Parts: sequence; structure tokens; C-alpha cells
Amino acid sequence: MVGSLFAQAAAPPLPSEATVGDFLRHMFGYDPTLKWQVAKIDLSPEGLPEVYAVISNAQQQQQPVHFYIAPDGKHAILGEVMPFAADPFAEARGVLAKADGPARGPANAKMTIVEFGDLQCPSCKQAQPIVDKLIADNPDARFIFQNFPLPMHPWAYKAASYADCIARATPDAFWKFAQGAYDAQSNITPETADEKLTDLAVKSGADGPKTAACAAAPETKARVDASINLGRQAGVTGTPTLFFNGRRVSNVSGTPYDFLNRLAKFNPDAK
Repeated sequence: MVGSLFAQAAAPPLPSEATVGDFLRHMFGYDPTLKWQVAKIDLSPEGLPEVYAVISNAQQQQQPVHFYIAPDGKHAILGEVMPFAADPFAEARGVLAKADGPARGPANAKMTIVEFGDLQCPSCKQAQPIVDKLIADNPDARFIFQNFPLPMHPWAYKAASYADCIARATPDAFWKFAQGAYDAQSNITPETADEKLTDLAVKSGADGPKTAACAAAPETKARVDASINLGRQAGVTGTPTLFFNGRRVSNVSGTPYDFLNRLAKFNPDAK
């Protein structure tokens, strides 16, 4: 891990949001169509300062920027920190064994694909056809969806609450509701979210008023928060993030489908 590469040097203090903002401005300010938002500044599991930001262009296409601050405090390390072990994804699989979101596929599947998603996230909407094709092409795999609403999306948490209630009361309706939320993203605002989401619940086959009441309940908030915390434990910083038996893939739309499909069929223990 990166932390072990710099074992002789202490990690620098966490940078301020202003410092990160200035860094991004110097790096990307040459393009006036780009905007960015700092989503997370925290210590990584490896003990290095970890920064997650989202950059969007004029067409609102979002691109995550994920980097670490080196122990000298003067360099950024761009890329993914990979676990190293004989079975490098065992720890993540252990964490994700607690995934309890709506699921498709056999419970005893050899391959479990877990998606952490945000129903207001444009990148999740863009990736959804890819995820649907993966599910269709791998009927023997288990697919689990976990809510991970991002704080930068003002009605995403409410949508996650509706989704949680629908999945518990009418499991088959969840998938229609999720697709409906993606399709209606541009028509939903924080002010109209309850009305629009209740309507989508009805169209998906769920009970609208009961879903709205459930979405506002404290126990629903506890379940959504638990899903977010599960994602954080697994190292999720943005959406959509897929895990293939614990192996993380963050840039779903930017990853060739053939590679994703091979991961979905991969069994490292097969002889």
C-alpha cells in the first residue's frame, strides 16, 4: 500500500478546502467550461490525506478526481491505492457481506456485484444501461444495489429514502422506481422532490402515500445512513462504484464493457 512505501515519513496534515480549491483552479482553470466541488478531505486507510473532488463541464457530465497527498506535503498521487495480499479483495468482500440492499440473482452465486449508487447522479444514469447489460449477460451472478446519496446532490438523500422504503415493501417495484428516477432527473428539484418521487413510486407499483410516510421515518434515515457508512468502509468516494467479489471499479462508463463482463465471470480459484 502507499502508506508502506513512505513508512519513514509522517503524513502531512489534511489540506484545507481552500487549498484544494486553489490547486484545482491552477490545474483546471484554463478551461472556463469546467466547474468543480470538493466532496471529501480525509485520512485514507493508508494514513495519507485523501481528496475526492468532482469536476463537471458545461454539459453537466461529471468526472471524479481522486488523489492522495504524499508525505512530503508537496506532491499529489493520482490513482487508486490497491490492496496487496494473496487474496487482495478478501477484506472488501468481508465488509460487503453486510450489503443488504435490493438484490437480483441467486443468493449462493459465486460472483456478487455490489453497486453503490445515487439516484440524482448523472454518472449513475449514464452507467445504468451498462449495469443492466451486465445483469442480463450474467444471470448466475448476484447483484445488490446500495444507496450512496452524495451530499452535493440536494434531493438524492430523499430519493434514497423512497427507494429504501419501496425495496422493503414492494421489492420488484424498486428497479422500476430507480429507472424512473434516473429518467426524471432533470425534472426533479428539491422543492418538487416529494411530489415527483411519490408519483414515481405509484408508477413503479408501490403505494405512494405509504412510501412518502416511510421515507420521512427515523428508521429509514438510519438504514440509508447505514448504507452510506458501509460504502465508506469499503472505500467508496463517488458514484457509481461497482464491486466484483470485492474488486472495486469506480469509472464504470469509462471502462470497456468486455473488461467488466470478464470481471463478472472471473473465478481466480478455478483450475
